[in-house]
Amino acid sequence: MTRADFERLVSQALDEIPPALTREMRNVVVLVEDDAPVDEPDLLGLYEGTPLTERDDWWAAGSLPDRILIFRRPTLEICEDEQQVAEEVRVTVRHEVAHHFGIDDARLHDLGWS
Repeated sequence: MTRADFERLVSQALDEIPPALTREMRNVVVLVEDDAPVDEPDLLGLYEGTPLTERDDWWAAGSLPDRILIFRRPTLEICEDEQQVAEEVRVTVRHEVAHHFGIDDARLHDLGWS
């Protein structure tokens, strides 16, 4: 799968998030990276930033945008076809967006998004 096709899947996954939630997303950017960090090569996605639930007045003063990274190659390696890639991307995007809202891995596991 090309990078452009993968990015399209990420964009579609973001479009599936309810507008009521996307309106609340603050100062966050979603990026596609080809490879996961060297120390976690099987990672499919990563949220880097301060969750909305932990932000206060100090946070807004010059903070860089939070980042949601979706890793293309690890995702492609675990999927057998484009349909599986699309589903894995949807789950990964939801998972990382949930971290932006302050939902931890244990709760995500309960919801089936881990």
